[in-house]
Amino acid sequence: MFEDKKMNILPEKGEVYYYPSFFSVEPCDDFYEKLVNKIQWKQEPIWMFGKKVMQPRLTALYGNPSVAYGYSGIKMQPYPWTDFLLQIKEAIEQVADTDFTHVLLNYYRDGKDSMGWHRDNEPELGKNPVIGSVSFGYPRRFQFRLYNDKSKKKELLLEHGSFLLMRGETQHYWEHQIPKSQKVQGARINLTFRKILK
Repeated sequence: MFEDKKMNILPEKGEVYYYPSFFSVEPCDDFYEKLVNKIQWKQEPIWMFGKKVMQPRLTALYGNPSVAYGYSGIKMQPYPWTDFLLQIKEAIEQVADTDFTHVLLNYYRDGKDSMGWHRDNEPELGKNPVIGSVSFGYPRRFQFRLYNDKSKKKELLLEHGSFLLMRGETQHYWEHQIPKSQKVQGARINLTFRKILK
């Protein structure tokens, strides 16, 4: 299903590993269909530069129902795990060596939908959070840049059925984003699994 030995794609101060075909095509298509139709998607407002704006994508949170999660002024209450989300979670936990408690889902409907530069460094994720990112649908560019030297960048294409694992000091030193693109011809759904500490 994936290569066991992977090279760290970051040149320094963090660990990121990419598995381009973690899931095979048939389950990928099935997962994508279920994600589109069975997830309770919302478009939420967030605070950016002192004003409230609508996020340029749809989102949802699933996981441990007793633990909420917040970012950018949003406080999200999770929906309970579905069978297919648990199936994806259990597959990536074998590689991540982490028990994920929640998954934050993002639905990029077209190239106008995006995610700006940020770090997943909320206190409830712990000192060195492990983030497992799974992608289904149309491939999208995923960019890193060093937080204190924004000239240092890395980019890769997140493909249908791929798994990106971020761990170690990555969230201290590196920002990441999904930029807007006029070349994108389809929708993408991203699942970012994380362990939220009480």
